[in-house]
Amino acid sequence: MPEAASDTRAAIGDSEFDRDTAVTRRAPGVYDIDLSAGWTIISAVNGGYLLAVLGRALADTLPHPDPFTISAHYLTASQPGPAVIRTDVVRTGRTLSTGQASLFQYDEQGAEVERIRVLASYGDLDALPDDVRTTAKPPAFPPMDQCFGPEDGPAPVEGSSAITDRLMLKLDPSTLGWALGAPSGRGEMRAWFGLADGRDADPLSLLLAVDALPPTAFEIGLSGWVPTVELTVHVRCRPAPGPVRVSLTTRNLAGGFLEEDAEVWDSADRLVAQSRQLARVRLG
Repeated sequence: MPEAASDTRAAIGDSEFDRDTAVTRRAPGVYDIDLSAGWTIISAVNGGYLLAVLGRALADTLPHPDPFTISAHYLTASQPGPAVIRTDVVRTGRTLSTGQASLFQYDEQGAEVERIRVLASYGDLDALPDDVRTTAKPPAFPPMDQCFGPEDGPAPVEGSSAITDRLMLKLDPSTLGWALGAPSGRGEMRAWFGLADGRDADPLSLLLAVDALPPTAFEIGLSGWVPTVELTVHVRCRPAPGPVRVSLTTRNLAGGFLEEDAEVWDSADRLVAQSRQLARVRLG
C-alpha cells in the first residue's frame, strides 16, 4: 500500500516532493537543481514535476508566493541530473507579479540546451475573496477503496515508471479499460491523487497533479509515449487537507495531437486547479 495509508504523514516543506523540487540560488535569478530520477517515466522526467521545480524558482524570484497561472512550453526532453534555471521579473504589481523562467541542461558536447520555457503570474491565494459562482461540479466516481492503483496491477518493467512509487493514485475503474486490453474509446481519465508520503496538496503540488495520471490517449485506444508540447495551469485556491480528485478529458485528437483538460477538486469539493495541455500522440 502507498505510504499515504500509514499513520506517519510528511508535512508540507518536509517531504520527498519538497526535497526533490528544492532549488539553490546561485545568484539573483539563477538557480541550480539536480533533477531527481524518482520522477521519471521511462527515462524522461515528468512534466508536472518539472513545472513544480520552475514554479518554486519563480516563487523565490517574485514578490508574491503563489502561482495563479503558469504556462510552459516543453522544448526538449529533460533528463535526471544537473540543471540550471534562469528567471526574470517581467512586472510587479500590488496583487499580481509576472515572471518568466527557463530550465537548461547540457548535451554530450557540453553545449547548453533549453528544456522548458515558462511564463507565469503569481499572487497571494489567501488574499482572494470568498465569493464563488460556478456551474462546475465535482467529478462523480467511486470512493477510494473501490478504485485501483498501480499496486493492483501486474508488476511494471523495472525502471519504467519510477514516479508511481512517489504517488498515491487510485483510478476510477470506468477509466481502466486500457489496462485490461479493452479501452472504452472515450478520452477520459479520473483518479484520487496524493503523494505517497502523505504530504497534503499545496499550490506547487497541484502543478504536478494535473500531469500525473495516465494519459487519456490510453483510454482512446492509443499506446506509447504522449509528450507534452504546452501546458497551462490555473491555480484557483489553496487546497484543503486530504487527497484531491483529478479528472482529465480529451475531446479532439487531430493531426497527431490532442488536448487534455484537467480539473482538480479538493476534499471540500472546491475546484482548486484547472489545466489544458497540448500533447503529441503516436498514431497507428
